[in-house]
Amino acid sequence: MNKKQIKKVVKKNVEKVKVQAKSASADLEKLAMKEYGKIKKQMDTTSKKVESYVKRNPEKAAAISAGIGMALGAVAGLIAGSNMDGKKKKK
Repeated sequence: MNKKQIKKVVKKNVEKVKVQAKSASADLEKLAMKEYGKIKKQMDTTSKKVESYVKRNPEKAAAISAGIGMALGAVAGLIAGSNMDGKKKKK
């Protein structure tokens, strides 16, 4: 094979790979959008259930929210209080 033939074969293969990559990309995008739709539907359903629960049990919902807030605050405090650069403190 001479250089022209090699370039022609390489160019042809590159074009094939481009087409395959575009096709795979389109397939992945379709799959991602389908999964996004499923998740959105589940989140909407869950949101409606939570809203209904909060309306029926406002005291319990407030207590649960307060507990979650305290837990997240404790975690944030631990993270903020830790030594972020990974070095050990001298004793």
